[in-house]
Amino acid sequence: MIPVERRWEIEESVFIKAAPERVYAAVADVRSMGRWSPECVAVRGVPPGPVPVGARFIGFNRKGPFVWFTGCRVTSAEPGADFAFRVTTFGLPVALWGYRFAPEEDGTRVTEYWRDLRTSRRGVLTELLGRIFTGTRPDRRHLANQAGMRATLGRLKKAMESQAVSW
Repeated sequence: MIPVERRWEIEESVFIKAAPERVYAAVADVRSMGRWSPECVAVRGVPPGPVPVGARFIGFNRKGPFVWFTGCRVTSAEPGADFAFRVTTFGLPVALWGYRFAPEEDGTRVTEYWRDLRTSRRGVLTELLGRIFTGTRPDRRHLANQAGMRATLGRLKKAMESQAVSW
């Protein structure tokens, strides 16, 4: 396999023809994340609707034959501006995922961002667990996440710009 330079932070953006508050409401309703994300299949532990800072939830994920769950805690919940959550596995830090919402003429620029938090000594254990459960090497995780972000933002855009979805 060709070596890849590991990246610790990435982000992707898309323009959506919808108000920032409306797009925020869709993203901050984490139980709906399975509709947008190609890896997240379900979220449990919170009621439907936008969740506040401090809310904890469990994410259930799948990539091919690999299935895993993560513990998550909302760290930022500013309607129409920013939504983020910290991801852990077995109490070990994994990543920070978030979304920024910037108003633009006729819509919103949505930026999904990810930061790898497996940087401490314990990060080696988290990387090993990640490779076992997700089937992705740590130096290639950013590539998988970048592809996932593009898919997530594309699905979100399609849903938000469709008249069938109301948030």
